[in-house]
Amino acid sequence: MTLDSRWLEPVRAPLRIVLRVLFIEKGVPRFAKQQAAWLLLASLLFTPSAFAAYAIAQYGQPKYPPDFKHFDYVNPDAPKGGTLVLANPGRATSFDKFNPFTLRGNAAPGIDVLFESLTTGSSDEVASAYGLLADDINIAADGLSTTFHINPHAHFSNGDPVTADDVKYSFDTLKSPKAAPQFAAYFGEIARAVVVDPGTIRFEFKQRDRELPLLAGSMPVFSRKWGVKPDGSRVSFDQLAFEKPIGSGPYLIEQYDNGRNITYKRDPNYWGAKLPVRVGMFNFDRIQYKLYGDPTARLEAFKAGEYDALVEYVARSWVRRDVGKKFDDGELIKREFVQHNGTGMQGFILNQRRPLFQDVRVRQALDLALDFQWLNRQLFYNQYKRIDSFFVNTDWQAKGLPSPGELKLLDPYRAQLEPSVFGLPPVQPNTDPPGSLRANLLKARELLAQAGWTYRDGALRNAKGEPFEFEILDDSGSAQSFEPVIAPYIRNLQKLGITVRMRVADFAVYQKRLDAFDFDVTTLRYPDTQVPGSDMIDRFGSKAASEPGSGNLIGLKSPAVDAILRALVGAQTLEQLTDATHALDRVLMHGYYVVPQWYSATHRVAFKRGLAWPKTLPLYYGAEGWIVSMWWFAPPQSVQASAPQPAQTQASH
Repeated sequence: MTLDSRWLEPVRAPLRIVLRVLFIEKGVPRFAKQQAAWLLLASLLFTPSAFAAYAIAQYGQPKYPPDFKHFDYVNPDAPKGGTLVLANPGRATSFDKFNPFTLRGNAAPGIDVLFESLTTGSSDEVASAYGLLADDINIAADGLSTTFHINPHAHFSNGDPVTADDVKYSFDTLKSPKAAPQFAAYFGEIARAVVVDPGTIRFEFKQRDRELPLLAGSMPVFSRKWGVKPDGSRVSFDQLAFEKPIGSGPYLIEQYDNGRNITYKRDPNYWGAKLPVRVGMFNFDRIQYKLYGDPTARLEAFKAGEYDALVEYVARSWVRRDVGKKFDDGELIKREFVQHNGTGMQGFILNQRRPLFQDVRVRQALDLALDFQWLNRQLFYNQYKRIDSFFVNTDWQAKGLPSPGELKLLDPYRAQLEPSVFGLPPVQPNTDPPGSLRANLLKARELLAQAGWTYRDGALRNAKGEPFEFEILDDSGSAQSFEPVIAPYIRNLQKLGITVRMRVADFAVYQKRLDAFDFDVTTLRYPDTQVPGSDMIDRFGSKAASEPGSGNLIGLKSPAVDAILRALVGAQTLEQLTDATHALDRVLMHGYYVVPQWYSATHRVAFKRGLAWPKTLPLYYGAEGWIVSMWWFAPPQSVQASAPQPAQTQASH
């Protein structure tokens, strides 16, 4: 980095005074001019107002030095070429827009390859950010602002340079009502974006928060011209559908068909290919997605050779269905890849907006009715572990008794919290001997009776005689895999006198109902969390509970949780962040807002022979994104050497 005018901005005013003393004012004693000269030198050398960097870390220092050439987990010599064909990466079976930042509709899969951000994280660190669109990062000494200088070589797909005005436009748009509400929550503690000059943008924060510089850098950037018509009029951002985005990413949309297929081609003028954070990445000339109507059709299409790689999320399918002649012949290969992601929570979400679920004893009873050990034996081939934390598989999981730092956060709300919060974390029910489902259901019946629910007239009823009944909402894209799970859970609940209906909806209808919080119970997996931060506000904050489309599907409104969240996002040390996250985990787990399901620490991938990947695996990664960004087609002579042996069917995801 070189010293430039951005270093002088905080001391411009005192410098003007000093320079006036040195060169303009007459009659000033010589010793005063000498003192002024020393002041000028000190201002330049020792000003504490900011530091500039190629990378930043939330805690500690970035792993990679300023002169690094590429990340350790990529192959810098990976050959370029070929077309990677993939199926639906999620549950959506069609798309009706290119804009991934709005609430309405389903965005095309893979559309994120069109957009870059000011910084990018590495996949072997939990909280570092390296310059991407930005080539220089200045964090103010008071922690209340961060300034990014934009790489002068960065340009959009239409050839326009990326400017500070574009960054500000992206920020203001994403925080506006025209974007999905989670962006306003995610960037909620960033007060404003200020254009310093055409190549410099400053983000100002509402409070000192070590995560905020990383959040500001992670914001996707798009051109102000996206949505502008030839006549100069503009399509409203929330109405953008098939207007092609103007981004600065490595790919462009080449063609699409009826919301079921889309092909991206590598931008021949992609500006960032030689950046250290992009070397060895995005090796395919084209990436094509084919969307199938249901899991069976998708699997059969893979076996027929219609696409190249399948990430398998269903244990039974991995063992029983992802088999056949092509697997036996080595044309299709199965492999499990270890990952260290924070697995997060997956489970039956109990909507607190429904009066039925507002008593913690009722929610605990529903947890007792899930026989995980039976499911693991009968359906999952003993491949899973029971989730017992919202931060499982990480150091953020609460263990043992609360620390003094945790108690400092919890004690002011002792009267509002369950007494058990101040003890050990809850242990999930177990039916392995000497435990049993019968013992768990007897305990559940006792809890339900304490909450006013007793069995009479053929059903579990409250004092008004109303039966205990609810609906589990699922989408058609996952019904085949979850129906065998939901059915035995329903049978167990029926033994308590509870009536449960399973409702399967098309994904678009399902998503619309989730956005409107129009459900009793649903199955959901929260995204992985390596370092808890502002995303927790969207998931568990009281304000988010009233915002349609937010991540707070639980409907949780708790002053105690809100206070813990404020401490979490405002943590200045790793110890403070750990205490806040542990406290949050205790409150959530003892609240029984979710009936936890299961997790594994591997990614299961089946793929065509000929695909290859770097020798060093990332630590924290999603399988689909890893394949798209870091795999390649190996030359024919090297295929045999790079092809793995079929995986053993052990831990799965």
